[in-house]
Amino acid sequence: MQNMLGAFAVSRAGHDGGQIYIIIKETEEYVYLADGKSRTLENPKRKNKKHIQIIRKGTEPKLRDKLKNDQPVYNEEIKRLIKMEVLYVEV
Repeated sequence: MQNMLGAFAVSRAGHDGGQIYIIIKETEEYVYLADGKSRTLENPKRKNKKHIQIIRKGTEPKLRDKLKNDQPVYNEEIKRLIKMEVLYVEV
């Protein structure tokens, strides 16, 4: 699983199981996740790649480009995108 930046992911393990996040950073073994509420961009959740499930590759191209180019991203953007994704998945 390479280049997951900006993808929607669900936590499969831990006390946050079932929680939807957006991948904001990726390393060899871990991903860093934010939901804009309890896990903000300033305090992301570090999770082993084995413990997440990708829902859908990528998000809005603007968000992915911002993350790649170290441009400012706001917690409100993350919250809005996750809310829209939850509505999309549940319908």
